[in-house]
Amino acid sequence: MRLDEHTSKTLLARADVPVSQGLALTGPYSYPASITFPPPWVVKAQALTGGRGKAGGVVVVDRAEDLPQVVSRILGMRIGGHPVPYVRIEQAVTVKAEFYLSLAFRRRTGSLLLTVNRAGGIDVESASPEDLLIEEAHPLDGPGDYQIREAFFHLNLAQGLMGEFLAVVRNLIRLFFDQGLILLEINPLALTDDGHFLALDAKIEVDDNWVDLRPDLQALYLPDHHSPMENEAREAGLSYHKLDGWVGMVVNGAGLAMATMDVLNDHGLRAANFLDLGGGADSRRMARAFAILLGDADVKVLFVNIFGGILSCRAVAEAMRQALEDMDRDQIALDRPLVVRFSGFRSSEGRKILEDMGRPEIFMVSGLDEALDRLGSLAGSSDSGPRPEPGAEPGNPQTLLFDHPIPCFGLGRNTPVLVQGITGRNGILHTELMKTYGTRIVAGVTPGKGGRRILGIPVYDTVRQAQAEHDIQASIVFVPAAFATDAILEAAAADIPWVVCITEGIPQSHMLRVQARLKHGPTRLIGPNTPGLIVPGEMKLGIMPGDIFRPGPVAVLSRSGTLTYETVNTLSAAGIGQSICLGIGGDPFVGSDFESYLDLLETCPATRALLVLGEIGGQAEERLAQAVSASKFSKPVLAFIAGRTAPPGKKFGHAGAIIREGSGGIEAKIESLRRANIEVCSELGGIVPTLVRALARRTASIV
Repeated sequence: MRLDEHTSKTLLARADVPVSQGLALTGPYSYPASITFPPPWVVKAQALTGGRGKAGGVVVVDRAEDLPQVVSRILGMRIGGHPVPYVRIEQAVTVKAEFYLSLAFRRRTGSLLLTVNRAGGIDVESASPEDLLIEEAHPLDGPGDYQIREAFFHLNLAQGLMGEFLAVVRNLIRLFFDQGLILLEINPLALTDDGHFLALDAKIEVDDNWVDLRPDLQALYLPDHHSPMENEAREAGLSYHKLDGWVGMVVNGAGLAMATMDVLNDHGLRAANFLDLGGGADSRRMARAFAILLGDADVKVLFVNIFGGILSCRAVAEAMRQALEDMDRDQIALDRPLVVRFSGFRSSEGRKILEDMGRPEIFMVSGLDEALDRLGSLAGSSDSGPRPEPGAEPGNPQTLLFDHPIPCFGLGRNTPVLVQGITGRNGILHTELMKTYGTRIVAGVTPGKGGRRILGIPVYDTVRQAQAEHDIQASIVFVPAAFATDAILEAAAADIPWVVCITEGIPQSHMLRVQARLKHGPTRLIGPNTPGLIVPGEMKLGIMPGDIFRPGPVAVLSRSGTLTYETVNTLSAAGIGQSICLGIGGDPFVGSDFESYLDLLETCPATRALLVLGEIGGQAEERLAQAVSASKFSKPVLAFIAGRTAPPGKKFGHAGAIIREGSGGIEAKIESLRRANIEVCSELGGIVPTLVRALARRTASIV
């Protein structure tokens, strides 16, 4: 959650960080008759974007009579596409010098950075190297005093200012940790004429997951900075962004939603929005989703794209039917065509439910190609854009499917598994599904519930108690976000080799604590925010729908759940089985990245090729490319990146799926993969033929 300057400075002032005296104005006549500080004043547009000064959104006013006109003009602006709902007016100050200072987590190293620059008010990425200093600190402790002193002397400040500088930075560090921040930027930090430090501008980002655990921080969210549709989506628990197209889409799962957005955009069917239903699709959420899209005048046609995994297509169809009936009762018209594509679990039942409604505005399609054709025809176009280049047919499926499942990574039907959080609703549900698949679950843990039995499985109060009675080689965590990291650390303290954490919503600072503890131990963590792993035909440790997987030669590593299901379902239908499928998780900080599995995959006899399903944001794919090049990984690697057409600066469902302004972006990500001889599939439809060719080349080279 990004805060504007005024809200950021309010937090700074509470933390005893000096800021300019100021107040907020919502209109030219909303300020007090007598402002408590004299002119000259600086009037600043409050918008969630940079470049306000260059856009004319920062103006110095010398006379009170000029203030209404200036405020009125700025309030009518849009800066970088962002509205200006109010302004901040503060007393102008004269300064001797300006500097840059920030605190932020570094995804690549999992550390906290203290960054200073000798010049302020600039884009730090364009700063000259000699003026820039980056101090890398432990993510749990933050920069020490010696590092703050290093920054102080780098800025060439007078020695008499050291005490005040230390106090300011210490207060910033305390604020960073106390409020769950992921970015705190003071640009510029000024040294005033009277020899004191002052934060002239500030930008703060709060971890959304931290806000979810701290309801008092919800007050920092300012609806005026967002559209009514974005605010309604937030209230409904939907991940939504307005885009510049005309196809309103509703999808389950962030990865599949990003891939759907890409497919639409690639075929000239511009997406009007990103909308991820998340893990649930009850009638209330579905009705809110429809209301949001129908309230957008740019939307000409609606497209619902659902892959039925744990969330069945039948359940989604029932929710849609109820939502449409509720809309009819409330006299809300479905006045635009609705194209629905169901695939996966109970898709035929879902299609029948909607077909039986007999509504002429609903068009059922069976696949993405048919959906594109239908959307194109509804738009009045006979051509919905280019199709992927044709590739080789899979040929004899028996060559790409195994007759018998094969254990992978030492994981198989005999691996003894512990379920942490077994007595909760999700714990019970997925324990039963994992058992049905063949996973050997020997024990469960829920503090305070020891001595019970769930589905015939003994429950213990602690992991140590369970370990005293059972050999445990893997654990899966179904524990709420507030307690999940403690559960992970409890499993790691018991040296359990494999731990899978399904939980979503863990704050970044909590995960950095976990990463620091796991560095020197034998535990390998998968997740959090992961669908888990599955060795087809042997065992599953997660929430993946087991019926779509088939034993075979392709390992699948992914950052997304529903995109994995969509892809694997297509592979299995084409006769291409999987040796293992593993979701590393969609968060910025996860237990293990793609590259950490290369050694295991190299020695896995069942694996002949690796398919990586990546996403925008972060550098997980770039690090994989570097590792593939450095390790001389001998098996073919293919990649698909979801979110290629996403605009920068927005989070697309997953906390890690965000392109930062000024980053290398998707082009740099794809180029790094190609430099490592990793073949990048630009379309979902191109994955199967590309894999067939890669496997054929490998077979020929071995022969």
